[in-house]
Amino acid sequence: MSPRAGSAGPHTLAFVESPVQLLNVLEWAHAREHALGAGLTLVVLSPIDPMTRGQLRRMSELAREEGHEVRWEEARGGPAAPFQTVGGLTPLLRRARRVVMGDPFSRYVQLLLTITRARDLVVVDDGTATMEFVAQLARGERLVRWHRKGGRPGPRDLVFAPVSSSARRRLTPSGRRTVEIFSSMPMEETPAGVTVTANTFAWTRARFGPPRITKGADMVGTSLVETGVVDGDRYLEAVRALAKAHGATRYFAHRRESPEKLHRLAVETGLEIVRPDLPLELIARRGPIGRTVLSFPSTVVHTLPLALAGTQVRVAVCDIDPAWLTENASPRAQGFLSGVTGTARDVHRLSAVSAV
Repeated sequence: MSPRAGSAGPHTLAFVESPVQLLNVLEWAHAREHALGAGLTLVVLSPIDPMTRGQLRRMSELAREEGHEVRWEEARGGPAAPFQTVGGLTPLLRRARRVVMGDPFSRYVQLLLTITRARDLVVVDDGTATMEFVAQLARGERLVRWHRKGGRPGPRDLVFAPVSSSARRRLTPSGRRTVEIFSSMPMEETPAGVTVTANTFAWTRARFGPPRITKGADMVGTSLVETGVVDGDRYLEAVRALAKAHGATRYFAHRRESPEKLHRLAVETGLEIVRPDLPLELIARRGPIGRTVLSFPSTVVHTLPLALAGTQVRVAVCDIDPAWLTENASPRAQGFLSGVTGTARDVHRLSAVSAV
């Protein structure tokens, strides 16, 4: 048990499904260090992807070093796994006074929200998806990820609709429940009654660095091809053009990028492919890192300037040309991606490179 944990169960229960979510729970806990009460138990709802699992293992080690209890759940380890996971977590959910979650769009998290009696709910960043979540909550819309194509809900959506609606109601503040959003993302619409707290990456800066800075440029990968938003050939050409224009030598792969795509990038662009064992904010803060970090619209254009504050590293973001989008891309994709870039602070904006 954690030295902070009480015998009656955790005061605060956090659910994470990605390394970035776990990092942001640690940032939230650092900011709330004196208000955690009986302790924080982190529940990792483990995905199947090997790279994500590896990063989550490393982040779990850091969480334990900070004095938190970590509970690893093989939440997707077979047909019976969800029932076993939810059944095992129900007693903890009943006792927890506060629940922290990294992905309110997750069906797993939405299901767990229907069980908890917690009076305090906290949403920490799951990247740019937080921006869409806040906007949907403010407008009273159903919760759906931005990159999913518009249209009628599928059969699974219809079956799960009552759970999703219940989760949205629970994430709406009331006289019995407070809701906090802990975020480094810009918020254009704030839902009524929701408390928004800025994530400044204070724990990351205190724990790591400052980094050694190299003269060249590094590039940050994106999973926009894997999510069906951007055409693979166009993306490769854009990476090649961007690397050539700025002298980039390393490409930090996103954890969801496919091995086949990364192999092709290495062969056709000459970039050194780096598969980080931690979220990029921590990798960059540890260093070495290029004097310029190149990125397409993604979470890091908001988080890296905070994690690297005071280091003289320049973050540059390249717009997505509408011609790169696939025919399956959501109608909202271009506007959302433009918003991610346009609202980023302390970044240098690059026009879309030619990808012919």
